[in-house]
Amino acid sequence: MSDRTGRLVRRAVAGAAALLLLPVAACGGSGDQPGRDGPEVLRVLAGSEVKDLEPLLARAAGAAHVTVKLTYAGTLDGADEVASGAADGRYDATWFSSNRYLSLIDGASAKLSTQTKVMISPVVLGLRRAKAHELGWDTHPVTWADIATAAGQHRFTFGMTNPASSNSGFSALVGVTAALSDAGEALDRAQIDAVTPRLTRFFSAQTLTAGSSGWLADAFARRGADGSTGGSTAAGQVDGLINYESVLLGLAGTLKEPLTLVYPRDGVVTADYPLTLLASSPRKEAYDRLASWLRTPDVQREIMTTTNRRPIVPEVRPDARFGAAPLLELPFPNRRDAADALISAYLNQVRRPSRTLFVLDTSGSMRGERIDALKQALAALTGADASVSGQFSRFRDRETVTLLPFSSAPGDPRTFTVPERDSAAVLGQIRAYGEGLGANGGTAIYDSLRRAYDTLAGERPTGDFTSIVLMTDGENTDGSTYDDFAAYYRTASRTAPAFVVLFGDSDTGEMRRVAELTGGAVFDARTGSLASAFKEIRGYQ
Repeated sequence: MSDRTGRLVRRAVAGAAALLLLPVAACGGSGDQPGRDGPEVLRVLAGSEVKDLEPLLARAAGAAHVTVKLTYAGTLDGADEVASGAADGRYDATWFSSNRYLSLIDGASAKLSTQTKVMISPVVLGLRRAKAHELGWDTHPVTWADIATAAGQHRFTFGMTNPASSNSGFSALVGVTAALSDAGEALDRAQIDAVTPRLTRFFSAQTLTAGSSGWLADAFARRGADGSTGGSTAAGQVDGLINYESVLLGLAGTLKEPLTLVYPRDGVVTADYPLTLLASSPRKEAYDRLASWLRTPDVQREIMTTTNRRPIVPEVRPDARFGAAPLLELPFPNRRDAADALISAYLNQVRRPSRTLFVLDTSGSMRGERIDALKQALAALTGADASVSGQFSRFRDRETVTLLPFSSAPGDPRTFTVPERDSAAVLGQIRAYGEGLGANGGTAIYDSLRRAYDTLAGERPTGDFTSIVLMTDGENTDGSTYDDFAAYYRTASRTAPAFVVLFGDSDTGEMRRVAELTGGAVFDARTGSLASAFKEIRGYQ
């Protein structure tokens, strides 16, 4: 937008994004202000997977005399924060679906104290009922090798979360790799290298990705069997999901065609949701009260009923929907370098490549700190972010990246393709391009967004994971309107989800409508860093 427009009074925007608004704090707020909290408050750094427990936790203040304050983070970001000591003093406990990756980081064990497992959910395959019947998997037991063979033959397609962003995807990747490599013990790098060709064939059937298990399920539910709507996808329909059993069971009643859950007989990787006291916390009494309350039979039954997770205590038996077969646990890496090598192989060699278009506001109101933040965010995606999650969120090998700056009109798009090997030179070119961005003029959001989709329409479809990122710090001031864009999008020959980054004085209402129209999501960088929002989006690409 222009400088003059930037001085006008902004409209008030009520509410939050309906799809996804990050960062998120719930059940009482952020864990960043420990001095204001009393001894009955437990500040918990949590994975988004436990968000469905918020109604239950709201009762903990009365039932267990503990007020729970949840702050959400991705699995790798949370592990980084705990292991580095950044969580000390800010949080009292963590609550992720698993502590397996965290336990692999040097020094992390010293940061952890008591761990209390609260519930169980294995990661399994859910297939639309007709597809499961066609494959014979509704009546006959199968192995991961059977599933991999059918996937490699393109007999079905599936969605899975990004293993660098979500524990369900990481658990699925570990489970498939362990089963296909016949690993009797913990996975090592040699086994991972040996099984990579088989993994590539397996994941050729993946046509839907996401950064969280819940968002993946929602995207799958929005899509018809013809693959016509929603999600960061490759072309074609999606026949099923690899996800937590609880998420798959939770889709009952939301799909036109029910899912058949497939439990590979050679084993699974299971989430056990350990509520974990940090060694630095002085609130062990509050932790003990909450942990004990969560494991009482009545609460365990409520967790089973409302979240579709299995109870952890022997006094409460899982009901019929979970089946009677025991869960065989597959081996997990016991070294961090093996786990990181597996994630890296998946992102850069195994899965389908990414096709990503960034539509970047460079209007006059971006001058100064805002354009500097944009440059830093782009630099982080070229490898400047040295954190674990930062390295996994960089532009990937085989990825095609287009940067489309805009102000009063869309600029000329610049496309880069990251090679499979020796990517440093191309990443340096992207970083240099970002450093050269300037800020001037108005804000033509919808003309520029249309230019991005026109760019896609001029390319031959490849089946890659295709998405658009729209970053703007203001309202549309030039060119076509939202209604004009919506009419265009509904008849466009190529569509893709638009992940919208709110920054500065973004028009939250219209940006939410863009995300809903395209099957994308909204990320909030107005109170956090733009680099963090860009990194978060990478889980969906």
